[in-house]
Amino acid sequence: MSSRNKVHNTHIGAWVRDLHEVLIDIVSVVNEPQRDEAMMQEAGIALDRALFPLLVLIERRGPIGVGDLADAVGRDYTTVSRQVAKLQSLNLVERRKGESDRRVHKAVIAPKGKTMTDAVDAARERTALEIFHSWDDQDVSELIRLMRKFAEAIKEKPGSPSSSCCRL
Repeated sequence: MSSRNKVHNTHIGAWVRDLHEVLIDIVSVVNEPQRDEAMMQEAGIALDRALFPLLVLIERRGPIGVGDLADAVGRDYTTVSRQVAKLQSLNLVERRKGESDRRVHKAVIAPKGKTMTDAVDAARERTALEIFHSWDDQDVSELIRLMRKFAEAIKEKPGSPSSSCCRL
């Protein structure tokens, strides 16, 4: 390993604690129950707060299986299965058989659910405009680029010590 790489690795090691603290701050804010309540109010929708992140993830990542959805929100399979069933009973999502495995049912957004998530997207955009009003476009673009790069890097090796550097 060249001395340049060793120096680079030393600097990264010094940044890990700061990175971890920033991630804790972000995740803590994002996971505040009041944030979901405020977002739903801003969007003008009424939905059980526990169902809200599932609806959004199904719209963003669907079709998605309950196991993958449970992993994404950090809840157990049976709880998420019941919650997806509730979303289905509200006509917000549909369950369809998987293309590769017909025994697996995947959740997809239904038209009524899409209307809700569109309202959430509009509310999220209004909120983002307030947050980033003093940032220049280049800074916002750079933030997004670097966050995507980071997200891809930590997804690369699930469960490895390098990807869990940021676990709370």
